[in-house]
Amino acid sequence: MLRAVTISKLHRVANCAYPCAWAGYSSQFAFRAEAAHEQTSRQFSSSTSNISTSGKAFASTVAAVFASGAFVAGICASQQTQTTSQAEAASSEKVDKRLPTIRKSEVARHTTKDTGIWVTYLDGVYDVTEFVDMHPGGNKILLAAGKSIAPYWAMYAVHKTPETREILEEYRIGNLPPEEAEAEVATSAYANEPERSPRLRVLTTTPFNGETPAEVLEREDITPNELHFKRHHLPVPLVEDEAYELTVGGDLEGMTLSLEDLRRFPKHTVRATLQCSGNRRTEMAAARRKGLPPVRGLPWHSGALSTAEWSGARLRDVLLAAGVSEDSPNCPFIFVGLDTGATGERYEASIPIEKAMSVYGDVLLAYEMNGEPLPRDHGYPVRAIVPGTTAARSVKWVYQVLASDEECTGFWQQNDYKAFCPSQDPNTVDWSSAPAMQEFPVTSFITSPRSGDKIPPGQKEIEIKGIAIAGGGRA
Repeated sequence: MLRAVTISKLHRVANCAYPCAWAGYSSQFAFRAEAAHEQTSRQFSSSTSNISTSGKAFASTVAAVFASGAFVAGICASQQTQTTSQAEAASSEKVDKRLPTIRKSEVARHTTKDTGIWVTYLDGVYDVTEFVDMHPGGNKILLAAGKSIAPYWAMYAVHKTPETREILEEYRIGNLPPEEAEAEVATSAYANEPERSPRLRVLTTTPFNGETPAEVLEREDITPNELHFKRHHLPVPLVEDEAYELTVGGDLEGMTLSLEDLRRFPKHTVRATLQCSGNRRTEMAAARRKGLPPVRGLPWHSGALSTAEWSGARLRDVLLAAGVSEDSPNCPFIFVGLDTGATGERYEASIPIEKAMSVYGDVLLAYEMNGEPLPRDHGYPVRAIVPGTTAARSVKWVYQVLASDEECTGFWQQNDYKAFCPSQDPNTVDWSSAPAMQEFPVTSFITSPRSGDKIPPGQKEIEIKGIAIAGGGRA
């Protein structure tokens, strides 16, 4: 029987001269037997209650306590989980001599669904027209239409599996002439990646994606820098202080700032929790009903979430200095990062002006993390921090902040990080029919006991630990 439950209230953290918004601040709680006390530590708080349980009563009690905070991440097209890479079979062994020889000049004429979308890889020609809508990376495959996919193939580790190669071979329609055959592209883009803690749960290595251990989330109010979850879409750039410049422009007169210029703005510190939109996707996949389309994306457990104290200049202050006024037109602001893809595309995302200019929005152009310069993995030398908003909008390695008359048109704003009804097939869904994710909702989940843990017969007291997050502050 559940005799008492005390969950401490989410509270504000005074980091600056004004009260900070609730957005993104977290509450950690633990239920302990025979004690009823509350501990508060700025953002995370612990509380206890008495629980005596057995069998189904325990399961139903846990479900009742946390049901109101259940959170299911939306469908996001993303890189699939990395499997152990194996050497690909030599391309010459795959050549079907009965297929026609097709020159690259002919491939270049097939770039749309009307003409057929053809690509090349090594010595093969492939008609991927029917595969475009099924591509886990969305329509990014169209960047290679009429050309070689080799640069993209090298960029993402998921391609380096026999299974993926077999899928590609199903679409082979011809062979390149020997003089036009391509060499394998080396993955040199990842040659200068930073070192990472072996304690992270690694999902992919190129690009690197790793989550924070659950026991760290339970124990630490502030996630140590080396254990903060890492979500990358592209290689980590190497940026030198002296060469760094931040351009604030677009539909503004604009200005260019060095790192030292940015440091001259009043420094603000915000404690904020970042959460990937796909956090707990493994739970979503496990709960998927038969007959529904499969869940796609990286198989995050609960560790695509971490908290840090971020310091830097308020975006609002920088925009005011660049000529944005309180009554400026309702326009989005686009962050553009220095991380670069195979054909020069960069990661970019936008937030609405209401968030960018809010006195209580706490949006930062941050250059410190937990009192230290930003680590490379977290955006050194400057990144955006947008509390209470999906972490996909907190762009790392920011070098441009652009005012625009429309939302960012980039891939990760328009064809990723959107939520749809579970019955909709991500292979055929109209991505333009849903808005880009911004604020995330209040959410909570249990971290201990873990799924599959066994409770000894006769045990009357069980410690339950978990995480609660205020999201956009609309609790």
